[in-house]
Formats: sequence, structure tokens, C-alpha cells
Amino acid sequence: MKILLLGSGGREHALAWKIAQSKKCEKLYIAPGNAGTGECGENVEMKADDFEAIKAFCVEKAIDMVVVGPEVPLVKGIYDDLKNDIRTQHIPVIGPSKKGAVLEGSKDFAKAFMMRHHIPTARYETFDGTRLQEGLAFLETLQPPYVLKADGLCAGKGVLILPTLEEAKHELKQMLGGMFGNASSRVVIEEFMSGIECSVFVLTDGEHYQILPEAKDYKRIGEGDTGLNTGGMGSVSPVPFATKEWMQQVEERIIRPTVEGLKEEGIDYKGFIFFGLINACSCPNKPKKATYEPKVIEYNCRMGDPETETVMLRLKTDIVDLFEGVANGTLDQYTIEFDDRAAVCVMLVSGGYPEEYITGFPIKGLPSPNTQHPAPNTQHPAPNTQHPTPDTVIFHAGTKMKNDKVVTSGGRVLAVSSYGKDKSEALQRSFDMAQQIDFQDKYFRRDIGADL
Repeated sequence: MKILLLGSGGREHALAWKIAQSKKCEKLYIAPGNAGTGECGENVEMKADDFEAIKAFCVEKAIDMVVVGPEVPLVKGIYDDLKNDIRTQHIPVIGPSKKGAVLEGSKDFAKAFMMRHHIPTARYETFDGTRLQEGLAFLETLQPPYVLKADGLCAGKGVLILPTLEEAKHELKQMLGGMFGNASSRVVIEEFMSGIECSVFVLTDGEHYQILPEAKDYKRIGEGDTGLNTGGMGSVSPVPFATKEWMQQVEERIIRPTVEGLKEEGIDYKGFIFFGLINACSCPNKPKKATYEPKVIEYNCRMGDPETETVMLRLKTDIVDLFEGVANGTLDQYTIEFDDRAAVCVMLVSGGYPEEYITGFPIKGLPSPNTQHPAPNTQHPAPNTQHPTPDTVIFHAGTKMKNDKVVTSGGRVLAVSSYGKDKSEALQRSFDMAQQIDFQDKYFRRDIGADL
């Protein structure tokens, strides 16, 4: 099978690493890819949202399947565009339709969808520039801290959590005034939920679904979850509080109603659903009286980043088999297997990120590619080989090749992902590798997983 994977970040490198291991993967193309994905397949100079170029490439290379990594091409409607072109309508696309991607593309749509299908989430209201005074009044009905969310896509940076009413009112005015461009022309204000977050992922064919390994990510730039939000500074899987009983609640109250709700509303959805959850505490100020239940913070229409960099390590099942189940509507006929080891990801970022930073610095200390990227179709161990993968895998997020050297090209540069018999062992391996790798102004959080 010839597969085209769209995207260029750490998520796409992790997906490419997993796809390349499949016995069904004859050839993998990644567009545009990065310096790391080239070890898993062939990088193609093509933007992930250049639909005409993508369709022409699919025809030229006789592509059998398109896997969409990032949210932008999904929200723009790549699924529909390929399906509506006679040249490419036969090619399965792993990713939802444009209507389905609105689950991520509009926070307001997602909240209203949850309300329609009785999916537990925070109380909210949505306001635009014509309703500023009503928005300011709604803030006064809430208790601090205050949560403001830009309705549209903001690359993970459109959510503000503010400690005082005065700050919340000021930032609401700024957001509606164009802080995030058109993305914040409408702002969702919601009640703050206290608790620990967890990311849960499913793959669905529109009727059936399979639950993938869960993970917890770390969004703030500073240790102790301080400072500005980023695209993600690391992740851990499994999550201790995501017990069998807790996950059963998640499935019954959140996952199943979501998949059924999409079908009821006639939304064509074949791909990943990301559930950003919180183990919400009912009485944070009275711990002895507190009860906990999973609630939805947000949906994404694709895998999370940097959670994919741990989830793919723990997924033992051939991912291309699962993709075929999605394409054929037979996903219920497959069995998901998880690796019993812990997996963690520590993200190395450019100094200054998530604000201004400089790129183009050479990266030193990377392990040899052939020690962590087996050639496609070769990673099928003999029965007595329990763990064929290395203990640590480096996924590239913001890198490129320059004069035959790997250099930095983004804010988040490398995802150092490791296995361990438990979280502590996996973390130590990632921290050791993070120290070994070097580039100018390198920064990483040293407290990933410490709160669990």
C-alpha cells in the first residue's frame, strides 16, 4: 500500500514511525515532513493544505491512502475535496469531513454539540463584538479563575485562564478586538473546572470506535505549570488516575455519545477524535467532600501533539490495519493491543518560545538514525523478541536539513520519547537524552510527570 501522510511536526514523525513498521506499507510519503520523517519514508516538498498539488500527487504516485496529521487541512475540508474529485474519490482519507472538523474548528460548535448530546462539560456562553457588555456581565456571574477561549483555530494558544475579574474583562475586550485575528471574533467564556487533565484518543469509522492509549500533556512553558501556553512541552502515558473504572465512565458518558451524536447529525467522520478531558473536582475547597468525574474541556479532530509521541510508542497493533478498518467501516473487527511499559515525551524547544525565537542552529548529539528507525516492513520480531524498539526514540518537530546537517526550524524542535518499566525509568531515559542533545538556547521542562 502506498500511503501519503500530511504534516511536518512531531505528531507526524511519530505517525510515520508507526506506519513504516506496518507489513502493509509498501511506500510512505510525508508532505512536507521534516529532517526526521525522511528516515521513515520519502519527504515531499508540498504543503499539507495545498489540495490541488496533493490530488495531482495522489494520481501521479497511485496513492492508496491519505492520512491527515494536522488540523488545518481538515478544517479547510481536504476530506471533502478529495472525495469530490473523480480522480481521487476512491482514495480513503483518514480524517473527518469539513463538517466533522468543526468539532475543533469552532469551540462554540463543540460546546453546543456537547449540550445537545448531554456530554458533561463546563457551563459556558459565547459572545461576539456586538455582545461585549453581555460578555462582561456574564464574567461577573462566575468565580475566578476565568476561562476565555477564541472560537477558531489558534495553534493551541487561544485559551486564556485569568486569575482576576479585571484581567478577564480586559482580555475579553482584547480578544474581541482582534488579539487572535478572526479566530477570536467570537469568544467562549466558560466556568473553570478544577482537576487534573487527561487526553483520550479514539479512532472511528463513523459507527464503531477503538480507544487508543491515553496520555497527559503539559502545556505551560514553565516548570510547575507556570508561564505562557505552548503547543505542548511533554506527555506521559499511561495516566495513573485513568483506571479501568474511570475509562468506563469516559466511554459511557463521553466517547459513545460523541460518536453516536456525529452519526445522528449526519456528520461524516472517519478518523481520530481527541478528547481533552479533566478529572473534575466538585468541591476543590473541601477535599473531604469532593467527588470526581470526567468532563470534556475540548475536542480535536486529529491526534494531539506531543501526546502522539507517547501514544504511538504504546500502541502495539498495526496502525495500517486499523486505518483499513476505518476506511472499510469494519473497525469493530480489530483488537487494540497496548504495550505494558510506560512512555514519556520531553520536548526540547528553542529559547524564547512560545514568543520570539531564532532558528537555524545546528543540532548536536542526535543518535544515529538507524538505531531508532528500522527500515519499513522489517520491524517484525521473532516470537522470543519481546521489545524490538529502542528505549528512546527522537521525534523531530521543528527541524530541517541544511548542508547535510540537521538544524532547528521551529519553536518546538525535538520530542525525546522513551519507554520504561514505569514512569520514573522512562523519564530518566528521556532526561538523559535531553542532556546529550544540544543546540543553542535549548530549553526543556525538567518536571514532566512530576505532578502524577
